[in-house]
Amino acid sequence: MIRRTLSTSLLAALVMATPALAEEATIGRPIQAGSLHNGRLDMVVYYVPIDSGLLEVTATFAPKGGGDPQRVVMGLADRDSVAFSMPGYRGSLYAFSRSGEKVTVSTETNMHPRADAQPD
Repeated sequence: MIRRTLSTSLLAALVMATPALAEEATIGRPIQAGSLHNGRLDMVVYYVPIDSGLLEVTATFAPKGGGDPQRVVMGLADRDSVAFSMPGYRGSLYAFSRSGEKVTVSTETNMHPRADAQPD
């Protein structure tokens, strides 16, 4: 009985202490697509090389409940990284980073906005 109660208590504590959900995709070559489905948006991302050694990264975000998709296009140099949330979806943080020819994209949901952030 004590073991069962202890196991249940430990499980409940772990569930309550679980950090925000995270998901990650790494793209290793041009036009290879990756996708993330965490939170209220689905995202598809790919890159193509452009002038000056930059990789042009295109990410398209689509609301799971329907609605207009949003697209972000950015140039990343080697060792660049950027993180942001999409307008109207402040609970998810999207991070993009480049290392050589690899672009890693991750999302973390249920983020708390910074105190100095402006409301949507």
